[in-house]
Amino acid sequence: MSAWRKVVIPLSILLMFGSFAWAVEPKVWHVTATKDQTFLVEGEKKPVITVKAGETVHLRITAEKAERVATDGSVHSLTIKELASEGWNLRLKPGTVEYTLTAPNKPGEYLVQCMVPCGSGHAEQKMKLVVQP
Repeated sequence: MSAWRKVVIPLSILLMFGSFAWAVEPKVWHVTATKDQTFLVEGEKKPVITVKAGETVHLRITAEKAERVATDGSVHSLTIKELASEGWNLRLKPGTVEYTLTAPNKPGEYLVQCMVPCGSGHAEQKMKLVVQP
């Protein structure tokens, strides 16, 4: 067997099967709903999540106990009013939970709010979902 074949065959096998090992893990957005009634997005200076239209959005949300607790035990919510029927209305209880949602197909900026009266800063507990084409 020529030296060329010794290189080409293993390389072709690596290219054919190796792509499975190099699969990119989906991005997981780490969001914290704080006891001080703010949203924090890990790795971002401002509380903003930027995704592509129709993209699957993986969220790992930590809800810290706030000043007030709703009767169902929720301490915060992560809600986009106009997308609530599409799953963007998450009631958050203390602790960390993972969610998988779908970004809207319409590009734009969407206001994310806490809809659980969680404390004195509740009205300012907001962030953005930016959907790009």
